[in-house]
Amino acid sequence: MSRKNDMSETKTRKERHRSKKPIPFIIIAIGVILAAGFFFTSKIKSEEASTKIPKNEVKSSVVTKKHETETKPEVKPETKPEPVIETSIKISAAGDFTLGTDETFTYSDSFVKTASAKGLPYFIGGLDDIFKKDDFTTVNLETTLTNATNKAEKKFRFKGDPSYAKILELGGIEAVNLANNHIHDYLQKGYTDTISSLENQKIGYFGYDNQYIKTIKGVKLGALGYEGWNDTAEIRKIVSQDIKKLRAQGAQIVLVHYHWGNESQYVPNGSQKSLARFTIDSGADLILGHHPHVVQGIEEYKGKFIVYSLGNFMFGGNRNPRDKDTFVFQQTFHLKNEVLSDAKEINVVPFSISSVSSRNDYQPTLLTGSERERVKQKIIDGSNKINGSAWLVYENNDQVVKKEN
Repeated sequence: MSRKNDMSETKTRKERHRSKKPIPFIIIAIGVILAAGFFFTSKIKSEEASTKIPKNEVKSSVVTKKHETETKPEVKPETKPEPVIETSIKISAAGDFTLGTDETFTYSDSFVKTASAKGLPYFIGGLDDIFKKDDFTTVNLETTLTNATNKAEKKFRFKGDPSYAKILELGGIEAVNLANNHIHDYLQKGYTDTISSLENQKIGYFGYDNQYIKTIKGVKLGALGYEGWNDTAEIRKIVSQDIKKLRAQGAQIVLVHYHWGNESQYVPNGSQKSLARFTIDSGADLILGHHPHVVQGIEEYKGKFIVYSLGNFMFGGNRNPRDKDTFVFQQTFHLKNEVLSDAKEINVVPFSISSVSSRNDYQPTLLTGSERERVKQKIIDGSNKINGSAWLVYENNDQVVKKEN
């Protein structure tokens, strides 16, 4: 064989050898890659196995979270409680105001002649401003204020000059009861003149068909007045309806005045007691009585007070009454957010209708010392003849006492 052929064969073998040579390196490289992949895969699985939560624990954890979600209390926005607005209304009540006299009384010290000699401010000289220190004062106006001359046919007929209405304003009195047995002493003209005289002095009035409402410190107070000689179905119907009317107009406190009872009797009769209790059952907050010309006791009934007779007070109808004792009844009503509460606070203030004991000088005077105690005990004794004097527990000027009905 020639050299050329040898060289060609040798070259062919080299090329064949060269083409087969890379195969082992590729195999090795692939093996290294697979081995590395297996190593890392094993490591990752090992780490996952070390941190994996057992199946039962995973289930428990999920259930717990679900339970917490279901029982977690709802968080509501914080709300501030509404403020409590407290209001107190202090009222005063006194008995018969006869600002005048009977024209047949010609004695030199009559009410009319005293007014001419001493002036109108004289009559309030002994009040100690008691009616100016409260929120509302009411009295019974037992006279006419008129210049009329035609009279009713009866024994005593009282009248005073229309200017005498100024005495009420000077004394701090806001409203008067007209329902009594002397307001028509000078017939219809005397009655209408009296109302005009009151309106000229901006004095309120109520009684019969007249109903009175006044707003005090944002609280509506209503007043009614009646002649209550007998407890009848007719008067009960009227009183019940009138109280409902006041409530419908927004009255939060209702006062009812009765002109009733027997003159000179210190104990109320059965008609007074039954009518008073019915009136409270019908929604009244306080009953105020007059006519007997003497004081009668006080009764607490279902948490409300009945003042059976306040007696005379500024009384021109008699120059020297045998009994000159009288008193002012005061009650402070307490409201929370415009709703009347059951807090009770009263004050019984003894007075005399005169500044002197020898006669009636028409100047009601605040009593002190032993005379004050005597009149106070008289009112207590009168109360004990009705239904006791447990109301004394509420008489405290410095503290409001609460009692559940």
